[in-house]
Amino acid sequence: MVRDAATTPVIPGFFPDPSVCRVGEDYYLVNSSFEYAPGIPIWHSRDLRTWTQLGNVLTRESQFPAGVSAASRGIYAPTIRHHDGLFFVVGTNVDRGGEQFVVTATDPAGPWSDPIVFPGLGGIDPDLAWDDDGSCHLTYCALDEALRPEDGSLPVIAQARIDLERGVVLEEPRVIWEGTGLAHPEGPHLYRHDGWWYLLVAEGGTERGHAVSIARSRSIAGPFDSAPTNPIFSRRSTGFPVQNTGHADLVERPDGDWAMVYLGVRPRGFTPGFHVIGRETFLARIAWVDDWPVVHTDDVLPDRADTAFVDDFSAAELHPRWVSPHGGLPGSHPAGGVALGSHDLAVRVRDLRWRFEARVDATAAVALRVRLDEHHWYEITLDGTAAGVRARIGPLEASVGSARATGDVVTLVVEAVDATHDGPDDLRFGLIDADGERWIAALDGRYLSTEVAGGFTGRTLGLRALGATPVRVAGVRYTPLGSE
Repeated sequence: MVRDAATTPVIPGFFPDPSVCRVGEDYYLVNSSFEYAPGIPIWHSRDLRTWTQLGNVLTRESQFPAGVSAASRGIYAPTIRHHDGLFFVVGTNVDRGGEQFVVTATDPAGPWSDPIVFPGLGGIDPDLAWDDDGSCHLTYCALDEALRPEDGSLPVIAQARIDLERGVVLEEPRVIWEGTGLAHPEGPHLYRHDGWWYLLVAEGGTERGHAVSIARSRSIAGPFDSAPTNPIFSRRSTGFPVQNTGHADLVERPDGDWAMVYLGVRPRGFTPGFHVIGRETFLARIAWVDDWPVVHTDDVLPDRADTAFVDDFSAAELHPRWVSPHGGLPGSHPAGGVALGSHDLAVRVRDLRWRFEARVDATAAVALRVRLDEHHWYEITLDGTAAGVRARIGPLEASVGSARATGDVVTLVVEAVDATHDGPDDLRFGLIDADGERWIAALDGRYLSTEVAGGFTGRTLGLRALGATPVRVAGVRYTPLGSE
């Protein structure tokens, strides 16, 4: 099966708002993480097509306190850059007044420094760029009423010079571009190319109207002139299988060619189409025509990303795929495996069709939850010998099936399979015990979609103890089902 860049994500699953930089032959990429801790996944690649997660940037309470963010809050749209031998990640914690912060590292795998916070720059989606004189400029999507233009519009793209060593803002922020007139200009990134400064932004909102636009100036501070072909990339008002495309970042390859990473979603089911695993990272190539970038998505990709994994939790540290929306990650159990507490030990769903298994002792009081947010989830629980399936959709919560479990070890199972109605998929829940494999309930997947729940995240699979006693999980298995 030929996989083209237009329809196949290079980082599938809930990994939105990609930002990328290159150091020599190596590329490094970060994504938004919102309420999930550790925060800001960081990836490495040598070809922009195959990515390996190095870790997470925000791994300590002093960087990002776990469990303090509501759904789709927390860490928004970081940017990664490399300058004078040091890696910089600049981002926004919207739960702390929308102030911009910077962390640094000599090794992108970490450890990363504690945040340097730049007060007075209220907004989201910051970017760092260094001018020819060495000055550092922080450009961001401003939400400050003081920067509102005469037409009353917000947000706008603003900028200020900063001193990274002292952690201070050197001047009052100023508006450098108001976008092309589409809604929500955000996600700015600055690049130097052939004597021009290029300002790339996302516009149209991160839903179906999402688009990529660009402007340029001879000065990093503007004024910026809009490209005559804006937006330079969008799938809006089309029937293309990937939608919501935008929030891009550019990178120059070692050979002088350029590439673009951007987010997109894969909606499924009847109108309006439901995307369930979040906004994903896609790749395009860039051609420069008349000193403007032109986007091409016709590259052939290698085999799809290897998303399958088995984890017996025997390693000294958890794999960086594991996160929690509520609190710190659990430690090891004295009997082996991982010791679950009351907070979810979660992993992002990576595929449209998949199967997840968790092997536990039959005496465990444990839950396996498919979560979009705190008000939209399905779960299977085991408490003694009783297994049950529950669902929450907004304010409504109900039991939808139950069964008896037998034997000493029980494997809880959930699958995403083809939809039986008009939704994106069905989620079915069951178990494997001494009596074999059996299914307890199947639920329409549309109610765990962004189109129903709202927000910016995708599904996660979370395990937690139901009571105060830690629960041992001997191992888990995640398997993609079918081809995409």
